[in-house]
Amino acid sequence: MKEIRYDAVVIGGGSAGMAAALEIARGGFSTAIVERENELGGVLNQCIHNGFGLHYFKEDLTGPEYAEIFSERLGGTRGIDVFLETTIVDVTREEEKTVYGLSKRYGLLKIKTRSIVLAMGCRERNRGNIGIPGTRPSGIFTAGLAQRLINIEGYIPGKRVIIIGSGDIGLIMARRMTWVGAEVIGVIEIQPYPSGLTRNIVQCLNDFGIPLYLSHMVSMIYGKDRVEGVEVTPLEDGVPDYRRSFKLECDTLLLSVGLIPDNELSKKFGVALNPETGGPFVDASLMTSVEGVFACGNVLHVHDLVDWVTEESERCGRFLIDYLEGKYERKQYRVFSGANVKYVLPNRYIPSRENRFYLRTLIVKNKAELIVKLDGRVVKEKKLAHVQPSEMLNFTLGPEELDGVSDTDENRLEISIV
Repeated sequence: MKEIRYDAVVIGGGSAGMAAALEIARGGFSTAIVERENELGGVLNQCIHNGFGLHYFKEDLTGPEYAEIFSERLGGTRGIDVFLETTIVDVTREEEKTVYGLSKRYGLLKIKTRSIVLAMGCRERNRGNIGIPGTRPSGIFTAGLAQRLINIEGYIPGKRVIIIGSGDIGLIMARRMTWVGAEVIGVIEIQPYPSGLTRNIVQCLNDFGIPLYLSHMVSMIYGKDRVEGVEVTPLEDGVPDYRRSFKLECDTLLLSVGLIPDNELSKKFGVALNPETGGPFVDASLMTSVEGVFACGNVLHVHDLVDWVTEESERCGRFLIDYLEGKYERKQYRVFSGANVKYVLPNRYIPSRENRFYLRTLIVKNKAELIVKLDGRVVKEKKLAHVQPSEMLNFTLGPEELDGVSDTDENRLEISIV
């Protein structure tokens, strides 16, 4: 077993892991990236469509282009070692943090470290997660798997396609399947509003005349060897109306029914998980409940734009540097989700510095307003043209807006959407 030591180990070499590692290495600390795939970039490598980097780079890039920029930056930064095709098989924290990796390239690795960044990303929910009744034929794929089959492996999954769920990957695959000559019969969405970004609804469905069935569910799958069709049932006030069910013929189903932060390693470390996000609880510095273990990107909460993943992960890297340098601020206060807010991250704030928050709303509304209260007193108001659950919101709260924090008060920060 090869034993090595680093100041920081970043688990995951996607957009989050690369951004965090770059910041840590620039701070002068030795850093290792451990990635199970044979190249850096994660899911970006199979996202050959554009729309990446509009906020961060002010450019319209494809996923591979976005990944390549960061990969090249890693190559030009001293102090970073990258271990590809290496799977983390265990993590311990008895005397010091230790990561065990298994690789056909490097053998068995024992990596001791002062700190860890969890950046494992997320995975797709599948048929088992949503429990659609019916037979078990071939031809059922998650949208991400279909994307990989077409864009990387060069296979077309089917010819007549129905997509369940209007998540962004599913919407993009509706367009992609059309481009490769398949017929997309429709997109079935159980909610009364789309789950993906508005721009993807327009560019991937409307521009190609692909029907979107809102407030509908797939209530049955038909087929013995291969999918032959599905039964679609409309919902009335959230209740299925089976009298109005109809059948659509198809040979392929793509599931775009949500993403789940990939936190199996986090559980091994004993990290406390937030049931609202599926990711870790984190403090104002993105540190988890385990000392010296940080989290960022889609393993923390599912983002809708890679630009926000990069921004958050760079901040995570800078917070980790503060921790290693002994500058970690332990005097923090709690953040709460108020009216119409599903979650807010981070879960704590530091009044003496700038705090960046990310949140998702529970409502669809035009002309909404973000309201931040400190112990019941409004400290920030922000008008929002439109809000919906599929689009993540973010904002910054500075020391000048938190000047009312006092050691004698609860200092409860509550964030609402009205």
